[in-house]
Order: sequence, then structure tokens, then C-alpha cells
Amino acid sequence: MNARAASVTLPKLAPASAPRSLPLAALVLLLLSLPLVNAVAPTNSAVHVPDYLVTLGGKFLCYATVAVALDLIWGFCGILSLGHGVFFALGGYALGMYLMLSIGEQGVYRSHLPDFMVFLDWKELPWFWRGFGNFFFAAAAAMVVPGVLAFLFGFLAFRSRIRGVYFSIITQALTYALMLLFFRNETGFGGNNGLTDFKHIYGYPLHEASTRLGLYAASAALLVGTYFLCRAIVRSKAGRVLRAVRDDEARARFCGYDPTRYKLFVWTLSAVLCGLAGALYVPQVGIINPSEMQPSNSIEMAIWVAVGGRGTLSGAALGAFLVNGAKSWFTGAVPDLWLFVLGALFIAVTLFLPQGVMGLWPKLERSLRRLRRRP
Repeated sequence: MNARAASVTLPKLAPASAPRSLPLAALVLLLLSLPLVNAVAPTNSAVHVPDYLVTLGGKFLCYATVAVALDLIWGFCGILSLGHGVFFALGGYALGMYLMLSIGEQGVYRSHLPDFMVFLDWKELPWFWRGFGNFFFAAAAAMVVPGVLAFLFGFLAFRSRIRGVYFSIITQALTYALMLLFFRNETGFGGNNGLTDFKHIYGYPLHEASTRLGLYAASAALLVGTYFLCRAIVRSKAGRVLRAVRDDEARARFCGYDPTRYKLFVWTLSAVLCGLAGALYVPQVGIINPSEMQPSNSIEMAIWVAVGGRGTLSGAALGAFLVNGAKSWFTGAVPDLWLFVLGALFIAVTLFLPQGVMGLWPKLERSLRRLRRRP
């Protein structure tokens, strides 16, 4: 059987129903109105949105981008990564290095070196910091560094045919090893404190409202671009091959397709998208440190996708907003309960909502049809 004949048997993606798009449309409307109300409504108005909510919304947009990128490999290719926090953090460090160098002599020690290097008695800038004084170099590094790491890691893992729970374990080991590495002061990335106290980005002060709105808009554009890029991939022939690999990798290989190539492509692309999300995340929160690489963060990313609906893309983004919105409320109101709530949420979704929140809409459609048929 040749590949052309086998391609007829590849699974096709079912078209999304109108009710399923309702929560996403409502979410998009809310996200669009947030910066507009912040910029237009007077500060003493009852409808005014405070600045911190714009920053929080920008963070959520970056998280949603990560969720969509993770859903591309987990929902459509069956690769569960528990190490995507590494790619997110590496993108953040790349732009954080630029932001540190752009401080110049406005730091505490009035030196051309970052403050933590002066404190540690470093005499000159390390070689791997060279070039990060340029914004475009740093932006490129935010994509290239996670992409190269993902490609090398994926090449070795996929060629060795490591998959399933074993792949998830080694991705978690990767993020834990790099977290320990970045905690060390001698690595030159700020150690435990990381990189912080940023002043400007491309000449614009980070404390100004217009800069925050610009970063919010860039985060929204990245999420939209990521969604449509991933949607185009999963609706193409490559997407059908990915789902065939997910469902039965051995049969896909027998039909003439090379699963390693397809898995390596989406794995590397997913890492690059996470790196871009991390690069936009850092100037909005004002800090990047090794805690972003801790394994629990990567596990939480997988929970976003599971809650929203694995294999839906839009559901993954919705799940990121729902989980992080709940986290923001619980960590402010009852912080000691959040981890218990997160664990209970994951168990409840696994047992009662295997298709996530987006799986509720087909059930709602069927209920509405039954109601209409009744006399």
C-alpha cells in the first residue's frame, strides 16, 4: 500500500458547531473590551478597569498561547509534555537579558553591567550575553533557543521511539535539571533572584500605561496568530497524519508515513510558540527567575488544556483563562486551598468531563434538540 492510497483513510476533523464557539466569542469580546475601557473610561468611573487588570489579562493571553501550543502536540499528536515550562522560561530569559542590558547605568550600582553581576564581582559581560543589547537579536533568541533545544531533545527521543508516559517523565526531568542549573549564580542568569527591575523596552518606559496596552495588544496578536497557525496545521493533510500517529503510530508508519518527522515538526513549533509567549510575559510581570521552570508549572499547563478540552485549540485557550482566573481569586482569598482545588479540578475533569469544558456544548445541543422535539 503506498502513501497516496493510505491517505484516503486518514481521519478528518469534524467541523466546529456554532454553540461550541459561543464561549470563545464571549471571551474574545471581554478581552477586546478590557484595554478599551481602561484607556477610555475615567479613573473615577464605576466601569473603569484598573491597570493591574490589564497586566493580568496580558499574562492570561500569554498563558493561553502556551495552552494552544501544548494542545497542538498533546491533543492532535498524543504527545503529553510535562516540560513546556522550560521553553516558556527560556523565551522569557532571552528578552529579560535584553531588558537588563537596556537599563544601562540606571541600576543600583550605576554600572554598565547588570546589578547582580556587580554584586557577584563580575568584571565583564559573559560571552553568551553578547548581542542581547539588541532587541531584535533577543526576540530572535526567544524563538531560536527554545526551538533548538526542543529539536535536539525531540530528535533523540523520537528516533529512540520514546513515547507515552516515558516521554512525559523525561520532559519533566529536563525542566527540573534546567531549573537547578539556572538557580546557580555562576551560570550568569541571576541565580535564585533571576532578572528583574526592568526599565524600558525598545525605548518605551514599562511603567507607562501606553506601554502596558502595547504589550497587551502584542500578546493578543500572538494568541490569535498561534490559534490560526495551529488551526491551519490540524486542518491540513499534515494534521490528519498527526491524528493518525496519535491513534496508531505503528499503522501510520506501515502506511508509508514517517511519524518521527511529523512529531519533531510540531514539537519544535510548539516550543517556539511557548518561547514567544514567555518573551511577552516577562516585561508585563517585571521578573523572570528559575521558579518558572519548576515541574509543577508544566503540569499546570497540561491541566489548562485538559480543563478546556484537549484536541480543540479554542478549548485549550479557554481552559487557560478559567484555571488562571480561579488561581488569581483563590491565591488572594484563600491561598492555602488553591493546590487542593487544582487537584480536585483535575480529578473532576478526568472523571466527569473527559472532553473538558468544550465537551459540554455537544451535550447542550442534544438537550436543546430534545426540548424542541417535544410537543
